Amino acid sequence: MSILVVGASHRSAPVELLELLALDADGIVKLRQAAVETAHVTEAIVLATCNRVEIYAAVDRFHGSVEDLTALLVGQAERAVAGSEPRTDTARRLDLDALTSALYVHYDEAAVAHLFSVAAGLDSMVVGESQILGQVRTALRSGQDAGSVGTALNALFQHGLRVGKRGHAETGIDRAGQSLVSVAFEVAAETVGPIEGARVCIVGAGTIAALAAATALRFGAAKTVVVSRTLANAQSLATSFGGRSAPLSELVDHVAAADLVVSCTGATEVVIGRDLMSAALRQRDSGTPIAVVDLGLPRDVDPAVGQLPSVTVIGLDGLAHSLHNETAAEDVAEVRSILAEEVAAFVAARDAARVTPTLLALRTMATGVVATELERLWGRVDDLTPEQRHEVDRTVRRVADKLLHEPSVRIKRLAGRSPESSYADALAELFALDPAAVEAVTKPSDPS
Repeated sequence: MSILVVGASHRSAPVELLELLALDADGIVKLRQAAVETAHVTEAIVLATCNRVEIYAAVDRFHGSVEDLTALLVGQAERAVAGSEPRTDTARRLDLDALTSALYVHYDEAAVAHLFSVAAGLDSMVVGESQILGQVRTALRSGQDAGSVGTALNALFQHGLRVGKRGHAETGIDRAGQSLVSVAFEVAAETVGPIEGARVCIVGAGTIAALAAATALRFGAAKTVVVSRTLANAQSLATSFGGRSAPLSELVDHVAAADLVVSCTGATEVVIGRDLMSAALRQRDSGTPIAVVDLGLPRDVDPAVGQLPSVTVIGLDGLAHSLHNETAAEDVAEVRSILAEEVAAFVAARDAARVTPTLLALRTMATGVVATELERLWGRVDDLTPEQRHEVDRTVRRVADKLLHEPSVRIKRLAGRSPESSYADALAELFALDPAAVEAVTKPSDPS
């Protein structure tokens, strides 16, 4: 069983294409279930964030599984295109062709390295950000709850989480970048001035909204209001950070009163359109700048809003180009060194685990042969003292252990040099091991 990753991120696709893959909670569940129902996938986890959608899968075949998972992502995009504004068939085809080209594939050791890099924040829009660790953890837990995670992906993601934590604990990678929300606030400050003392309107009440509220508090915003379609959620978030809450029906008024608007609703349609913003501007002092940060995927803010006077729209695509990421090359290099070490350790442990059932079956067979031969010897020799019998017993077993030691060590070293477990298969064939014995070691016993 090998690990496969198929996906797209801000590194491979512009926001316009990532929007076609955007998933809500229900969409994640459906995509994950569809993945495990394909012919060659036994386990699956979907990692969907504001700037990436990836399917991680344990597969028994490379080509068939790549085709199936790619088809699932393209199918998701096709549904998004079908539900968008009317366009020509040619335009639709161009979208889907561009998306297919933007998808990346990582297999086996490369897939392990990719997840570890993601968990450590090296693959993030803002290098070193730690929010991704929580998103990886949530994706794992969601897959576990759904029953789509088995031993392969559980081991991979648990190890990935440890690698991410180690990177932050042992290096200064936190200096290399901050959370995407923090950087968005810094970019917005270039338009509206210092956030300290500013008025902030947050549209949405989810995880990103909570980060925005915390960031506004940390930056010293004078007033923060949380606007949400579900007022109870807005009230809960606003209370946590000492702000106010309001229903979505009052959005125009609160946008009009803000210096900075952060929208992160997860809605499938535009939340802040040109008409809404025009109405808000009519309530403001003419020429007073306002920054609108759009962290939604699909986008919450109509791009046309940025054409209005005194309005600056900061989207995910803009952040990708304007982030300077003042990265400390030394810290990034240290994290990369940790990743290389951890990937090697994970792959070695996995390869050793692949041959463990065969080695255990071999040792069990050897133990049985020794016991049978000693029993036969005791039936023919009856004049030995207990001490002598014990010494013979110990010597014969020691000889068997020594004969098996070197092959056991070597097969673990060689296991990683060939696909799957061919050395284990050869060992089983050479020693005529019972396949049922190997299988019994591989599968957990029935607790009933």
